[in-house]
Amino acid sequence: MRIAIVGCGYVFDFYMAMFPSHPELQVAGVHDIDAARTAAVRQHYGVCVYPDLAALLADGSVGLVVNLTSIESHFAVTKAALEAGKHVYCEKPLVTDLAQARELFALAEAKGLVLAAAPSNVFSDTVQTMWKAVLDGAIGAPLLAYAEFDDNPIYLMQPEMWRSASGAPWPYTHEYESGCTLEHAGYHLVWLCAILGPAVSVTGFSKMLVADKTDVPLHPADTPDFTVGCIHFASGAAARLTCSIIAPADHRMRIFGRAGEISADTYRDYQAPVWLERFNPLGLSARRLRMARRSPTLGSLLGIGGISLPLARNARSQPRRPVRSLRDFKRRQEGRQDKALGVALVADAIRNGRPSPIPPDFILHVTELALAIQRAGTDTRTHRMETSFSALQPLPETIAAPDYAAFGCPPLLARIARRRRR
Repeated sequence: MRIAIVGCGYVFDFYMAMFPSHPELQVAGVHDIDAARTAAVRQHYGVCVYPDLAALLADGSVGLVVNLTSIESHFAVTKAALEAGKHVYCEKPLVTDLAQARELFALAEAKGLVLAAAPSNVFSDTVQTMWKAVLDGAIGAPLLAYAEFDDNPIYLMQPEMWRSASGAPWPYTHEYESGCTLEHAGYHLVWLCAILGPAVSVTGFSKMLVADKTDVPLHPADTPDFTVGCIHFASGAAARLTCSIIAPADHRMRIFGRAGEISADTYRDYQAPVWLERFNPLGLSARRLRMARRSPTLGSLLGIGGISLPLARNARSQPRRPVRSLRDFKRRQEGRQDKALGVALVADAIRNGRPSPIPPDFILHVTELALAIQRAGTDTRTHRMETSFSALQPLPETIAAPDYAAFGCPPLLARIARRRRR
């Protein structure tokens, strides 16, 4: 499918880095309101550049528009593309107003078009593995999830100097003004909702803690840089999602059930290891021992931290690329997040006449949750959800599910049992 991209900012290069891994997607051309950016992109990638948005939308060969503009432009650009008869895949969050989101989905439905939105990490091998294991009862009934999105005190890390592969500056003032929750919460909300189902309510707390992140005037100046959302799911499970640009980086994903825990260290690596720990008295008691917690060897013998599961590899996941040079290392870092995966899956669904793998009701629900947490303030407000969605299923995997029961015994217990049998 031929696609066209609107917006050539910092995130643009992360998409471009992965399009070669999805040869069924052909980039027809790009457009950005900044002529200097389009000139840099043309020189770096050799792609066609449309003189304006109207020219891009008038290209009859383009079936899908990828909207990578700034958040405040998402609504107008997406609406223009839908009105021009184009399917749309939009960066997250889709919009910052639920009524606007409903308007866009109503327009897409009326025109028989697909409207989908990032993030795509719910389709990663890591999240798919966690999801499948929970459905298969590997940890028993899921009860609680912890989602961490502390993303460093970036105001101390000279973000003014950050540049993408083609030279786009990281939009640090825009990040401060939009807030870490709208920018980041979607990465964790998609896997939380996919695995645990729709939420009934969310109790949020949000606060701006660092007022002097930059000397540049911010509008608004008080956007929260720390939020917590405690989510009540219809299934009975609960989750706590933390977002900040205050604490050092921590992107862990953890789900606790009646019988165990499943976890991964990051959403950002689409093939990050998944750890399964089946609870048992020895392993749980050993957690109290400081020596066991600090010693990986002793901890593994006692079953602390669990055992790595084989990843469920979906048909479109990309294998690791070898690292032979600094350039390869940079490409590997970009490729850890296959942002083009969502575009490829949506394009495949369009091409084969199947429903979008990212349904409208799911996007609406995730958007409502992010907005509620961002706007909670310091009064500990509980927001009752207006939206819901039908249960989703993992993508078909290409490997057989492991025998989760085999992961139930720590190595030390297994050795003792073997000796007794002798």
